[in-house]
Amino acid sequence: MARELTPDEDNLLIELGRLLSEESYSRERKEIEIGNLKLDLLKRGRGSVVVGEVKKSSRFLKSAEMQLLFYLYKLKERGIQASGELLIPREKKRMKVELTRGKEKEIEQAIGKIEEIISREEPPLPEKCRFCPKCAYREFCWA
Repeated sequence: MARELTPDEDNLLIELGRLLSEESYSRERKEIEIGNLKLDLLKRGRGSVVVGEVKKSSRFLKSAEMQLLFYLYKLKERGIQASGELLIPREKKRMKVELTRGKEKEIEQAIGKIEEIISREEPPLPEKCRFCPKCAYREFCWA
């Protein structure tokens, strides 16, 4: 993303995610862009703002939570206090996510690591992992 590379739009998982997002939560405001953030859902009510992140399964909860916490962190920088919900429609799950001071520090550490990688002249050498076969960016590492 820092180099403005886009994933393979024909990747089956990307297409499934797009379809899931379109067909779920039809009564909510979807795909809201705030600056360079693209939020799946945004709900307002009784003085609160709730950001929803839709996922196809609860398999990778930590990365999903970090993504949502990043959005909450960036909104807070803009003066918008919000809470979050991870939404997994196929499993009928809804998990609340709050940006606590501890989580904020965790996000700041992750941002620091990412900025260090971005600032390098050369990208890190690719390392195969269990995510590689389905990754929409795999061509950039293994072409």
